[in-house]
Amino acid sequence: MSGDIKEFNQAVEKNIEQLGQSKKMQDLGVEFVRKTAEFNYSYNFTWMGVPVIQFPQDLIAMQELIWRIKPDVIVETGVARGGSIIFYASMMEMMGIDNGQVIGIDIDIREHNREVIQNHPMYKRIQLIEGSSVEPNVVEQVKNLIGNKKNVMVCLDSMHTEEHVLQELHKYSDFVTKGSYLVVFDTSIDDMPEDFFEDRPWGHNNNPKTAIDKFLQNNRDFEIDRTVCNKLLVTVARAGFLMRKE
Repeated sequence: MSGDIKEFNQAVEKNIEQLGQSKKMQDLGVEFVRKTAEFNYSYNFTWMGVPVIQFPQDLIAMQELIWRIKPDVIVETGVARGGSIIFYASMMEMMGIDNGQVIGIDIDIREHNREVIQNHPMYKRIQLIEGSSVEPNVVEQVKNLIGNKKNVMVCLDSMHTEEHVLQELHKYSDFVTKGSYLVVFDTSIDDMPEDFFEDRPWGHNNNPKTAIDKFLQNNRDFEIDRTVCNKLLVTVARAGFLMRKE
């Protein structure tokens, strides 16, 4: 590595460290997520023509992780309109990952969304499973599709209650290979006002963040990679980037 690149990387590391230490900046990031939720900000973006329903900042973070890890398989619970799984598949395509595969799981893959996904050029790298992500037969299907692949990443973005996410964490964490990531989206629910999700079964103190807290109490194989959240500032996955230790 040349001196210039090394110095640049060191400067970036310093920037991220300072952002992580700045309560003011971290609070501004939380406030941005909180305020823009009132406008469904995450609905505003597409990837390769398909609604992705993610913050652009989180997509950039996922791109960095995928480039670094070069996963053979990415599992995502929660397909919604399909933009995320198409994003992951396109990353594999651009990187030339041989036989790279994305497994998308949803309890209800609506017909119009399935049609869009199946007609997309990236569908050749996608496997869809319809069913609850925590049902034993669904987990077994995922296990069989993964097989003996060397690098596996998992993203959780389905039902956001603590109970459901905690079940997912226990059932899917074993699939994540050492040095790879288990990414839990929508931990930002815990930062929202208590009455924000009155029509939902999740909310403050009952969400993916509280599930992570309980999961990590008894699991020493994973740790929160806070450098990702620190540099993003604006993210719906604060404290949700879990790295499996080498």
